[in-house]
Amino acid sequence: MAKDRDKNSVVSPWRPLAASAIILSCLVLLFLSVFMVWWLFMPSSDTRVPVLELTPAEKELAARLQQDVRYLAETIGERHMHRPGTMETTAAWIEHRLEEIGLVPTRHSYQLQGERYRGRSADNLIAEVAGTSYPERVVMVGAHYDTVPGSPGANDNSSAVAVLLALAEWFYQRPQAKTLRFVAFANEEPPFFQTPNMGSYAYAQTMKNLGEQPVAMLSLDGLGYYSDEPGSQSYPAPGIGLIYPDRANFIALVTRLADLRLMKRSLKAFREETALPAEGAALPEFVPGVDWSDHWSFWQHGFPAFLVTDTLPFRDPYYHTAGDTADRLDYARMALVAQGLKGVLTDLGSPPSR
Repeated sequence: MAKDRDKNSVVSPWRPLAASAIILSCLVLLFLSVFMVWWLFMPSSDTRVPVLELTPAEKELAARLQQDVRYLAETIGERHMHRPGTMETTAAWIEHRLEEIGLVPTRHSYQLQGERYRGRSADNLIAEVAGTSYPERVVMVGAHYDTVPGSPGANDNSSAVAVLLALAEWFYQRPQAKTLRFVAFANEEPPFFQTPNMGSYAYAQTMKNLGEQPVAMLSLDGLGYYSDEPGSQSYPAPGIGLIYPDRANFIALVTRLADLRLMKRSLKAFREETALPAEGAALPEFVPGVDWSDHWSFWQHGFPAFLVTDTLPFRDPYYHTAGDTADRLDYARMALVAQGLKGVLTDLGSPPSR
């Protein structure tokens, strides 16, 4: 019996090899998982609270941003199709600001669909800095200027309109190889959200009909609310918070999987231009928040686009409320967002060979 036990207890020479293969496979899988997380999300490796110092020019920009936000959120206040005159007043003010810069704005008017809005129209405001070498290649920056009813919309979306104007002013004096087009959109908010009545949808449809193919579209939406408090940032799906910071002190570049390379290139350019933390993510479109702005309209027409945002409802407690006021916003960080976006547009506006 002892001999039989010894014979049966002999270990197969293949077992150590099989165990090694399993361990190696696990390590490879772990490496690939880490690589895919980095490839899709490009999370920042620095989790410290940044010390941000503004240059004199950035301080001046912060003051200008605050002035524009306060005019939209306080002088005009809530602005939407159900508050008579406010959309036209806002459009006229944006035109005036673009003309002050030296640009020649145009209006893209479109008819609203549906019985409720029969005979009514809305206007998108467009200003362009023509490209010096490739004027037919267009990089677009857009921000909606309407609000939800009952909200002055300081963060959503006066903050983005103010940054849009700052970028238009900066590049008016610094044309790039490609054309830079700045557009203020009507009717992003409900009840028009993700319908053909969105200003961005109507404009993207017009571009499609004209045979235009933008190189990229940047949708600016909510750029002004930040917090260094632990736990101030939340996320739309379980597990995302394991990758990203729990402090709401960063700006986010968000897109669909198809536009991953565009987002990664833009995130790199942003990080090289400013010390403000920036995070990037390419996620399936079904993840809540991924398609919640005007870039959605451009995706519907086959155009590459991504969202630039402070993540709005995932950090701002006064999102879509009467409490979305100008006094809560961080204009210093908004100035750094504008600075980072200057780097993005300089990169995207460069000659194709670069």
